[in-house]
Amino acid sequence: MKDDFVKFQAQTSPYPLALQVSHAKGSYIYDTEENAHLDFVAGISACTLGHCHPNVVGAIQKQADSYMHVMVYGEYIQDVAVKYTKALASILPQPLESTYLVNSGTEAVEGALKLARKYTGRSEIIAAKKAYHGNTMGSLSLMGFEERKAPFRPLIPDINFITFNSIPDIAKITTKTAAVILETIQGGAGFILPQKGYLKKVKEKCHEVGALLILDEVQPGFGRTGKWFAFEHYNCIPDILVIGKGMASGMPVGAFTSSTSIMNSLKSNPKLGHITTFGGNPVIAAASLATLNTIKKENLIPTSLQKETLFRKLLKHPLIKEVRGKGLMLAIIVENDTIANHIILKAAEENLILFWLLFEPKAVRISPPLTISNEEIKLGCTIILSILDSYLQ
Repeated sequence: MKDDFVKFQAQTSPYPLALQVSHAKGSYIYDTEENAHLDFVAGISACTLGHCHPNVVGAIQKQADSYMHVMVYGEYIQDVAVKYTKALASILPQPLESTYLVNSGTEAVEGALKLARKYTGRSEIIAAKKAYHGNTMGSLSLMGFEERKAPFRPLIPDINFITFNSIPDIAKITTKTAAVILETIQGGAGFILPQKGYLKKVKEKCHEVGALLILDEVQPGFGRTGKWFAFEHYNCIPDILVIGKGMASGMPVGAFTSSTSIMNSLKSNPKLGHITTFGGNPVIAAASLATLNTIKKENLIPTSLQKETLFRKLLKHPLIKEVRGKGLMLAIIVENDTIANHIILKAAEENLILFWLLFEPKAVRISPPLTISNEEIKLGCTIILSILDSYLQ
């Protein structure tokens, strides 16, 4: 199977971890030799409720028994998609009420960029250095790492960059700017939190010059940081919200949400301003609705902050310089990439799943399911500390 995996399935890195999956449940992924691997990554923050949560599986099965794909997005009334977008509006502040369902976070970013340009009639998009918003051509254009973009140029024009958390850089937002797009918490850069009212000041500048603020919550959304959405921590409501990953507990999904008046820009001149075949797919919408309802029912949002406290209490070691992030979006920062690589690879040998961050080589990702138990957290942290102890010997 491993030979076929390498030969027939396109690879994105020279040395994939190549864990051969048998099944997954709760906080564990099981390999074909029946070893249980404790999952501290949750599919890169995607499996909000862990693996195969019965509420999500049941909703998927029930919807699949009724109907699956029937028509391209927005033409037919599919009740589960309508119920989901209505439920989403109920947990979002005004004026975020109209949601366009798509297939992934990066497609949601693409749709948000198109919406901002269409609504404002402007072309300049401002992104942050060290940002990550996806890998399609528009999203890649927003990335602040030239070595990753250079092989794919030319990318989309009129993209400029500011430094995240730099107050002086806010002055670069002008009447030429259609939108500023920021990750509410910078993910690939090392789980960098906004400081000193930064997001609110960006929003104020955007409104002063008639630009829109797009916040990318693909990673921190849906309770991961102790609020439904991370922007709620920072007193800053975006004009367009981009979501994905954890909203469907491991199913492929994305969305962008705005006010009805802004979103209506995609309805005319031209019609079909954004088109997607499988966006709003009823099976995915059912998984999304079940995820949202389960987060509410199981009171998972406040417990994410309690679990953060436990992680921070346990993860104390001379080799750990700091623990960054918020809620269950955390990163261990060590002295160098050699130590980070050692932790991740050694943990894999001991059946604990950790992972890297895209642009910060000294970081070790910890983004477990919101359903992870305190006992599982203690078990995983014990393994990490043991690995660090052995590194010092």
